[in-house]
Formats: sequence, C-alpha cells, structure tokens
Amino acid sequence: MTQGSLATQSQQPSHGFESSSTIDQKHPKFEMPPLTTAREANSPNSTMATTLQEHLSSAIAKLEPESPQYATEMVDLILTSSRNATASDVHLLPTQDGLQMLWRLDGVLHQVAELPREVAPNIVARLKVLAELLTYQTDVPQEGRIRVESHDAEMRVSTFPTLYGEKAVIRLFVGSGRYRFLDDLQLPDDVATGLRKLLMETGGVILIAGPAGSGKTTTNYACLRELVNEFGNEKSLVSLEDPIEAVVERVAQSQINANCGFDYTTGLRSLMRQDPDVIMVGEIRDKGTAETVFQASLTGHLVITTFHAGSAAGAVSRLSDMGIEPYLLRSGILGIICQRLVRRLCSCSIPDDEKKNRLGLDVDKSWKAVGCEKCGGTGYTGRSVLAELLLPDLQKTGRAILSRSDAAEIEAIAVEAGMETCWKRALEAVESGMTSPVEVRRVLGLR
Repeated sequence: MTQGSLATQSQQPSHGFESSSTIDQKHPKFEMPPLTTAREANSPNSTMATTLQEHLSSAIAKLEPESPQYATEMVDLILTSSRNATASDVHLLPTQDGLQMLWRLDGVLHQVAELPREVAPNIVARLKVLAELLTYQTDVPQEGRIRVESHDAEMRVSTFPTLYGEKAVIRLFVGSGRYRFLDDLQLPDDVATGLRKLLMETGGVILIAGPAGSGKTTTNYACLRELVNEFGNEKSLVSLEDPIEAVVERVAQSQINANCGFDYTTGLRSLMRQDPDVIMVGEIRDKGTAETVFQASLTGHLVITTFHAGSAAGAVSRLSDMGIEPYLLRSGILGIICQRLVRRLCSCSIPDDEKKNRLGLDVDKSWKAVGCEKCGGTGYTGRSVLAELLLPDLQKTGRAILSRSDAAEIEAIAVEAGMETCWKRALEAVESGMTSPVEVRRVLGLR
C-alpha cells in the first residue's frame, strides 16, 4: 500500500468509491472561502466557538442525507467551519451509533456534532478523494494532503481503521498563514534574538524541542521562511519531511517514503551531495537520523530540526541516551529551544486569593478562568508560547555535556549562565494574569 509521499500520490489516479456521484470526484481541489477567525468573531454580538458550533449544527441540520451531494457538502462545511473556528485538528470518530465530530481549540478537544452512521463511509471517502488517497482501501492507515488554492491554509488528512470504520483526522495548519515568521510567534525577546543569531550561522544544529502539540513544526517553518527572506537565492535551502505540512517557496522540499526505502537517514545522506547550505529536517526519530544530522552539521551545513523532549536540557540527555557521542553534541548543537503553549485567560478572569488554587506553584497571586460569551464559556482565548534557549557553547554548559551530566545538572548550569526556563516563564505568566495555575499544571505537569 502506498502511503504518505505527495509525489507518489500526485501520480495516482482517483479511485472511485461505490457511488461516485455521492462523493463528487471530479473536483478534488478544495476551494477555501475567506477566513473569518474565532478571534474576529469576538465582537459584542458574537460568541466565539460557541456561536460557530451553533452555526455548524444549524447548517448540518439543513443538509439532506439522501442527497447525492451530501458528503461533498458536509465535508466542505466541516473544513470551512473548522478553519473559521481556528481549530488545529478535526477528529471524525466512528462509533456504534454514528460519526462523532470533534475539534481541537487551543490544545483542548471539544465534541461538536454527531453525524448519521449511514453516511460515515461516504464522508471519509470524500476526504480521501480530496487528499488523493485510495478510497477503496479501508483496512490500512493512509496519509495525504488536501491541496488548497490559498497559501494561508494547509491541511493534512490521516485515516486509520477502527472497530466501527475508518477514523479520519484533519490537521489544519492555518498557522502557516498567521504564524509565518519569528515575529509572529511572540517568542520571549531573549529567545527570539538568540534564535535569529543562530540562523545566521553556516554550520551546526538548531534543535527545536517540546512534546507533541507544542508548536515545534510552526517554529521550524518560521525559521525556514526567515532564511528565505534573508538570503533569497543566495543559499540553497532544502527540507526532508514526513509529511510536508506547509509549502515554502524557494525551498526544495522532499517527503520521505519509508515503503520505498527513502527514510530520513537515506534522504539526508543523499541531500548532503546536493550542495545544500541549510537543511530542514522534520524530526529526529532515531539514532540513525540523529547521527546523520550531526554529521551534516559538522561538514558545513546548518541543520534545523525538531525533537521530542520535555526540556532543553532533557533533549541533550535523550540524545546521549540514544548513543550520540558527547563530543558531537558539544560541537554540533548551536542551540536548543524548548517550547510549550499555554492558553491565555480571557478578560473575564478574576483574581483568586485562595492559596490552595495555586496548586503548589510558587506565586504570590493568581487569576482563575470564569467563562463568558466572548470566550465561549471556556475562560480562555488564544495561546502564548513559553520558551527556553540553551546554548551548549557556554564553557560550563559544554563541560557538563562532555561529562555526560544528567538533565537536572545541565539545566542548573544553564540557568546559572542566564537561561530562563519554561517553568520560570510559566510562573511569571501566572502572576501577571496571563494564564492560570490550572493551565500551567495541564501543560507542564506536576513537577
């Protein structure tokens, strides 16, 4: 079964479902209407996601399940409504009774609607047509990308077989339009300044760390666009991704295809013979990829990549545990950014004088979420980034890495050298009323 590769998918013919008229395969390219975001919906006469959810439910009720165009109209409605709500993900989950639709807003999953069970296969099939996947294969996972006319939206579709049918998840990268450059990310000043300086280097690894859903990919692409703006055609910029999540002009983007033996390690070794100046790697997943990344960095290539780790110092320890030699880490890493996303309190929040509600956080004051029409009753509107930047070239930090010190010791040395941790920024955010203790614990845990 062919998965993933956009190049492979673009060569595949459309494969019909049982009723081709039902899913309308003649026009696989989705036309995106103008964006009306949930933030713009925060006018005195509207109610953010609650209003959007009500509009969606009302629009769904008007559609006729017996209509030949039902699946096409439903999918268009789902994609448009989700984008207007600024959802990052949409889940279509088949159950015994129907097809649940959920969307993720500001990192939290909300159930939106439940669709009739009998139309579930056609809705998923329509999504697969848009993503140029094989509609007749329902027993294996597939991945693809929906081609959108506008450049401010990217969509990735993943299907997975479950007990009651195929589950589909749509990843909406509306951030590719709103968070294109480093200034748009609102990183802390010291982190943004340090990152810009690192991007001007000619060799080494810039590692963007964090758990899933922390915005690593958005930062990765923002770095790439900064380099395009700064150097234009003066530098050869290439990427190796799985999958390609956003199209960046003037960058030679490639997508791995493990089924054909084209994995990260193989692709990186070949890319180094393509005379690149900058290589963006989607993610370090294994020892082989990590070793090749550091080999590239030590031979005059700037490599920007992401890595799953809970902290910047934790990323060093994880790479060491994977078998990467300390001298490679010390010499190869230019800087490690670790980031998290926390929800911002709505203006309806109120001061909370109860010390027990601070959940053990070392703060003198805090605010709590209340909920109003403006925030759809959630108490939060939007998210902000917490970030830390570790620089291994500092003398004491470098020695700690070479001596295989644990993450706690490396972090303590980095803090002594001036690094502000995500935890410190989180405590400052709580005291300033930007977020709540509950949100900090939700994102950063019980450390």
